Amino acid sequence: MSTLAPLRLLREPWNASEGNQSNATVGASSGWCQGLDIPNELFLVLGLVSLVENLLVVAAILKNRNLHSPTYYFICCLAVSDMLVSISNLAGMLFMLLLEHGVLVMRPSIVRYMDNVIDMLICSSVVSSLSFLGVIAVDRYITIFYALRYHSIMTLQRAVVTMASVWLASTIASTVLITYYHSNTILLCLIGFFLFMLVLMLVLYIHMFALARHHLNSISSQQKPPTAHRGGSLKGAVTLTILLGVFFICWGPFFFHLILIVTCPTNPFCTCFFSYFNLFLILIICNSVIDPLIYAFRSQELRRTLREVVTCSW
Repeated sequence: MSTLAPLRLLREPWNASEGNQSNATVGASSGWCQGLDIPNELFLVLGLVSLVENLLVVAAILKNRNLHSPTYYFICCLAVSDMLVSISNLAGMLFMLLLEHGVLVMRPSIVRYMDNVIDMLICSSVVSSLSFLGVIAVDRYITIFYALRYHSIMTLQRAVVTMASVWLASTIASTVLITYYHSNTILLCLIGFFLFMLVLMLVLYIHMFALARHHLNSISSQQKPPTAHRGGSLKGAVTLTILLGVFFICWGPFFFHLILIVTCPTNPFCTCFFSYFNLFLILIICNSVIDPLIYAFRSQELRRTLREVVTCSW
C-alpha cells in the first residue's frame, strides 16, 4: 500500500527531465535502493503519540502560573509546531485511507488541493520549529548574560510580537513554498534558512557554554557556591542543546534530500536516497515525539505539572 504522506511535492526530483528521471529510477530500482516499506499504521501511531504528548506540554504550561514566562511561551509555541506535524500526518493518513476504501470520492483537482493544504501545514511546522528553536536560544542567551536586564529586554509585549511574527512568517513561507515548489530558488532559500538557524544556534550555545564555564571557574576559585540562577541557566542551555541535536538528527536527512533534489536529481545515488523519503518522514515525526520527553525530564517544574495534568490534579 502506497503512503500518501505530507510533503509529497518534495518526494521526487521534479527538476529532471522525464526521460532522465525514468532512466535513473530504473538504474536504481534494485537492492537497497528500493527503500523501506513503512506501514501506514506506524505513521498513525507516532502521530497520535506526538499529538497527546505535545497537548500535555501545552496544557501544563497554561496550567502552571510559574511557567507563564516568555521562555515557556516559546516552548509552548514549539510544542504547537510539533502538533502541526502530528495533525498534518494524521490528516494525510486519514485522507488516504478514506480514498483507498472508497469512503470519499473526489475529483482529482480537489484531491490535489487537499494535498497542498496538508503540505502547507507540514511546511509551516518546519519553518516555525526552526524559528522558535532560534528564538529560544536567543532568549536563553539573554537570560544568562543579561540576567539583571532580562525582564526589561524580553517583555511580555515583545514576546507576543515575536511569536506572532514567527507564525505569520511561517504561514507566508509555507504558502510560497507550496506555490513555487518547482523553483530551485525556493528550495535553496529553505535550505539556506535551515543552515543559518543551525549556525546561529551553534554560535550562541558555544558562547553560552564558554562564558558559563568561565563564571563557574571564577566562582570555584573564590570558593563560593554557584548561584541557583547560573546553575538553572546552564541546565536550560543543556536542554536546548539536546533539543537542537535531536532536531538536527531528525530533520537533517530531509534537508539533505532537498539538497540532492537541487544538485543531482538524476544521479543513481541520489535516486536511491530519494527512495527512503518515508523514513525521513518517520524521523520528522519522531522529533515531535522526543521533544516533550526532553521537556519533562529536564525541567522539574514542568515535570511536576505534567504529572498533575496526567492525574487530573487541577
